[in-house]
Amino acid sequence: MKRIASVSLSLLACIGLMLATERRAMAYINPGDGMMFVQSLGAAIAASAYFLRSRILALFGKKKPADGVAVPVSARVPVAPTRPLAVQKGNARNAA
Repeated sequence: MKRIASVSLSLLACIGLMLATERRAMAYINPGDGMMFVQSLGAAIAASAYFLRSRILALFGKKKPADGVAVPVSARVPVAPTRPLAVQKGNARNAA
């Protein structure tokens, strides 16, 4: 607890010192800088939507079925019985 208090006090002192010694920047903001900000904001929103897409789809009710959920008989795909590869090709030497 002492460590957290000393770190936060040091951080607060550094921030206070930076604000106390502030100078005027005399900087020029280009008209293109505003569009760059809008583009960065759009990219951040798109990236957030991509990473949270499963939660967004869950909001609209499009959930994937869970592993334990039974699939209706009409939705099941029939599976053909499998035979060993050697029998399928007609090669008796590999049918061990």
